[in-house]
Amino acid sequence: MSSPITSIPIPAILEIKKDVIYKLEEILEKHGFGNVLMLFDDFTYHHYEKKVKESFTNTKVVTMSLEANLDINDLINRAFSMEVYDVIVAVGGGSVIDYGKYIGFSRQTPFISIPTSASNDGFASSNCSLLINGKKTTVPAKVPYGIIADLTIIQSAPSKFILAGIGDLMSNITALYDWEFEESHGVTHVNAFASMLSKKAVNSFIRTPMHDIQNPTLLKELVSSLTMGGVATVISGNSAPISGSEHLISHALDQYAEHPHMHGIQVGIATYIMAHVQEHRADRMSKVFHRTGFFEYVKTLHINKKDLSHAIEQSHLMKPYRYTYLHEETYRQKALQFLEQDPVLQDILK
Repeated sequence: MSSPITSIPIPAILEIKKDVIYKLEEILEKHGFGNVLMLFDDFTYHHYEKKVKESFTNTKVVTMSLEANLDINDLINRAFSMEVYDVIVAVGGGSVIDYGKYIGFSRQTPFISIPTSASNDGFASSNCSLLINGKKTTVPAKVPYGIIADLTIIQSAPSKFILAGIGDLMSNITALYDWEFEESHGVTHVNAFASMLSKKAVNSFIRTPMHDIQNPTLLKELVSSLTMGGVATVISGNSAPISGSEHLISHALDQYAEHPHMHGIQVGIATYIMAHVQEHRADRMSKVFHRTGFFEYVKTLHINKKDLSHAIEQSHLMKPYRYTYLHEETYRQKALQFLEQDPVLQDILK
C-alpha cells in the first residue's frame, strides 16, 4: 500500500542580504508577481516607502500605511474591500507583518514578509498575533510565500530588537524539552523532523561569535535560525517546536503585568528560568545571555520580580490543553524558588 503524500508549505523565497530590499522587483518578477500591494507601518512608510517604490520600474505597486492596534474585524473589512493583487508584501515590525499575513490568508493571496528587525520569529511562522476584543490573541494564518531580510536595515535597528530575537530563539531549547515532557505524559507526539529543525536552528546560532551582536554574520545566522524555527511549526502543525513553558510565562506577563515588555525579552528571561527548572543546558543559556549583553539590557528595564512571580503562578492557565513542566505544581514551585534565589535574577530584576 502506498504512503499518503503530504504537502508542507515552506517559503519559496528566502533572501538574507544587504540592501536586498531595493532588488525586490527583480525577485518578484522571477515568481510572476506583476501587481503588488506593499504594506508599511508608520515608521517604515516614512523611512523606506519612497525609496522602495522608486526602485520599481515595470511592476504595478500600490503602497499603504497601516496604523497600529487594528483589530481582527478591521483587518477582515480591509481585506475584502481591496482589489485583487498577485502578492501582498509587508515591510516593518511584527504588527504590520501579522496584518499582511492575515490579509493574505483571508484573501488566499501569496504573502511576502520583509522584517525590519529580528526581534522574534513571527516573520516566518504560520500564526499571527491580533487584537480580538482588545486582547492579543494568536490566530492561524499560513507560512509566508517569501521572506526577505535586508541586513542593512536590520543592522541599523536598535540593539534591543536583536536581543529580543536572541531571547526568542533561545527558547527553542526549553520548548523542545517541554515537547518531549508532554510526549512522555501521553499528551502529544513529537514530530522528529520538526524537532530536529528547531534544535539545529538554535545550535547553529549558539556557535556564532557573539562579541558584536550587530555583526552581519551574527544577524544573518539569527534571521536564518528564526526562519527555521518558523518552518518547524509548519511541519509540526503547532507551535510546540519553538514555544513551551517560557512562552506561557510571557503570555501571563502580557495579561497581568502593568507594563509588559517586548515579547522576546520576556521570553528570554523566562527561558533562563526554565532551563534551570528543567536542568537542561542552563550553563549554555547563561553564557549566551551574558556574552550578548542580554542580561545587562534587562537590568535597565527595571522589570518587577513580583510580576514574574505572578506570571509563573498563572502560567499553566494560559494554555490548559498543553502539558509543559509548568503544568505541574512541583515545577512551578521550583521556578518560583529559583526566581527568589538566583543571583543573576536578583541583580537584573527589581
